[in-house]
Formats: sequence, C-alpha cells, structure tokens
Amino acid sequence: MPSPPAESTADGCAFCAILAGTLPASLVHEDDQVIAFMDLRQAVPGHVLVVPRRHVDTLFDLDEDTAAHLMRIAVRIARAADAAFAPDGLNLWQSNRAAGGQEVPHVHLHVQPRMSGDGMLRIYPEGAPAPTPFVTLDRMASELRIALARDQTRP
Repeated sequence: MPSPPAESTADGCAFCAILAGTLPASLVHEDDQVIAFMDLRQAVPGHVLVVPRRHVDTLFDLDEDTAAHLMRIAVRIARAADAAFAPDGLNLWQSNRAAGGQEVPHVHLHVQPRMSGDGMLRIYPEGAPAPTPFVTLDRMASELRIALARDQTRP
C-alpha cells in the first residue's frame, strides 16, 4: 500500500512531523522560532515554505512577534531566491482554513519565485471585477476599524 501524503500524517500536521524529524525535509533555514524548507510539490522551481516551530493552526492564532519573525525570514528567503533563481517575479502566499485554500493545518508562508507565463495563482480567472463603490468600501473600512479597536483591548 502506498504511503499517505504528508498532509494526512497520523497527528494531522505534516509540518510538526518535519519538526520532530519523522518526515524528511530539505532545509533552507532554521532558528529558534521558524524553519524553512523546500515545498515537496515544486509547482514552480524554488518554492519554499516558512513555518513557525510552535504549532498554530492559522494566522488568526499567531502571536505578533512570531508573525514578524516569520515575515523577516520570508523576506530574506525571497531575496535569496531572487539571487539564486533570477525569477521574473515572486509571490508570498499565506492561506487560512479550507475556504482560503489551507492544506496543512499549521500556519506557513509560501515563498514562490515566479516566471512569466508559469500559470500559477491566477487571481482573476474571469477578469478583474468592476471597482466597488466608495460607499461600500467606506462601510467595510469602518467595520474593520471597529474590529481593530476591539482587538487592541484583547489580552
């Protein structure tokens, strides 16, 4: 019987298994807060995942210090990818929950060097949507400001 894909390891977290040494990984970087390794599925050459050592399911539960460090390392790896692979562009990609496209239940950033015409991540497959009226944008901005103010009082 073939082995299950990494995403379906017994504890449900392939990245924790990599951190524990029970799944292999091609490491790019490691420190006391994060590790970075080559994505097993190289949709584009040089695709790296940057992962906090502490298991956190989604970005919503990530503390700000770890988030900042995760981004610092992603930027360093992006610069390295630019030097190593000379891509036409680069994406930083982060997904949360099933509807957001999250496949592994451990927060992570994808660093993806991009080449023109590589077909990855078509943002608007049916063309860009029409501009949203400012009255609607202002209402959504107000809702976000209220939520941000509430978040400032959270312990």
